[in-house]
Amino acid sequence: MSKEILVNVEEEEHRVAILEDGELVEIKIAREERLVGSIYKGRITNILSGMQAAFVNIGLDKNAFLCFEDAIKIVSQDEEEDLEELKHFNIKDILHEQQELLVQIIKAPIGKKGARVSTQITLPGRYLVLLPGADYIGVSRRIENENERERLRELITKLKPESFGIIVRTVAEGKGEKEFSKDLNFLLGLWQDIKMKAQSVSSPAVIYQEMSLIYRTIRDDFTPEVEKLIIDSRKEYEKALELVKAISPSLIDRVKYYKSNYPLFEFYGIEKKIENALKSKVWLENGGYIIINPTEALTVIDVNTGSFVGGENLEETIFYTNLEAAKVIAREVRLRDISGIIIIDFIDMELAHHRREVIKTLEEAVKKDRVKTVVLGMTQLGLVEMTRKRICDNISQILQENCPYCGGEGVVASPRTIAFKLLRELRGKMVNNKTDAVLIEAHPIVTNIILGWEGEKILQLEHEFNKTIFISVNSRFHISKYKFHFTPKNKLFNIYPPFKEKEVLTVEIKDASYANFQNGISWEGGKILEIRRAGNLIGKKVKVQVIKAYTFMGIANLQ
Repeated sequence: MSKEILVNVEEEEHRVAILEDGELVEIKIAREERLVGSIYKGRITNILSGMQAAFVNIGLDKNAFLCFEDAIKIVSQDEEEDLEELKHFNIKDILHEQQELLVQIIKAPIGKKGARVSTQITLPGRYLVLLPGADYIGVSRRIENENERERLRELITKLKPESFGIIVRTVAEGKGEKEFSKDLNFLLGLWQDIKMKAQSVSSPAVIYQEMSLIYRTIRDDFTPEVEKLIIDSRKEYEKALELVKAISPSLIDRVKYYKSNYPLFEFYGIEKKIENALKSKVWLENGGYIIINPTEALTVIDVNTGSFVGGENLEETIFYTNLEAAKVIAREVRLRDISGIIIIDFIDMELAHHRREVIKTLEEAVKKDRVKTVVLGMTQLGLVEMTRKRICDNISQILQENCPYCGGEGVVASPRTIAFKLLRELRGKMVNNKTDAVLIEAHPIVTNIILGWEGEKILQLEHEFNKTIFISVNSRFHISKYKFHFTPKNKLFNIYPPFKEKEVLTVEIKDASYANFQNGISWEGGKILEIRRAGNLIGKKVKVQVIKAYTFMGIANLQ
């Protein structure tokens, strides 16, 4: 099986695509700092005895949730109490309000729920995971050879310091003491830095932030099975070379820089595959299809024969459709990062050995997934139950939001997704277009996002491509619609004359600036105006004076 990793680096977001035999199997997107794995010094704000849980202020919008099973680890580490005995305690016996403690996010906040945290800190390295305060050795279950498991356990026993637990990761298979010592020393040094910082700051405070998406990809996914790691940013490529040299020097020749002006993801057809991963219907090669329907409580997947008629035997037709669907479902669950309870409604099969074969195929297919996935079997109604561990938001939650046009019954791409897509397409079109100017026509929300801090993003694009950019706000546009008009600069000046400096206007503040909420945004006659210190005046008419005038926007002060 050939395996490649593609890394697309934009100012607005970083994206990683993992391909197996040319097929997209994972897509990872980072727009802000990663929360899962980050360590905070928090303060307990509330204890709920009835729920055996506590809420911890770690400095995020919502307080984090600490359940009893995680809370008792404080006592077991400090007082060496028996865990089974502690389970009979009430959470108020071991925690108190305003208590400070070190916690790590194990599940990102989602919807109205805050992050879930644990007091058991885990620090992942290339080959090992360090658990401060624990005292055991674990070996990844994916390493199935018993002799290798025993060899690794004996080797780690020699290296493990007291009062630390160590888990051996799957990629450690076949590695020796030299690699483990280097990894362990790095993690021990990191833990000392975390402890020192925790002692020097007051809660709530972030103590350690999980590494960037590219770092995590190299650490977790760039294994000897990967033939190429392709990066389209010279800066990140050079950083990657240094990191691979330190972590996996034997793989350094597989790191490649993508030099072409043609977008990397377009070249490999990834953009289209991402769009398909957001659709509910997935076609099978034989003409059948599956429907994926996420709900609040679980995800339902329905299998249909579609246009596949098979041969003369209906049972065989159904069986082969279900077999192919099992493989596709495993791939789509991994690609979309679907988690929680998953119910699969395969087409009814009369023969018991056909049902067993479909379940076996599904179990084998999900083994490729690094996230813990369990196939629980088939119910009396013929429904297959699966569970998959949730770690963070899935691809749909990142790229989509509830549709403002249908009251939340469906979803559309979020304004940020549209804005980033607009900027990607604009860069691609400006590379080869010789016209000296371009007009962008877009929805006001999208326009607000692409401007950046007082228009810095557009100024940067003008400088990068040596073109003049005009912007026309069109509130009648659907939020996902935008247009580019490549037109000579002198002609656009006549059609869309910019604001004039020192010009005094009366405008209505219609929104706050996306990049600086203290500033207000107005649009008059298709032209966008940013008013300093007017972010709290939305809906009001104000008198302003233009102090800067660009072809794409104006900046004004309140009068």
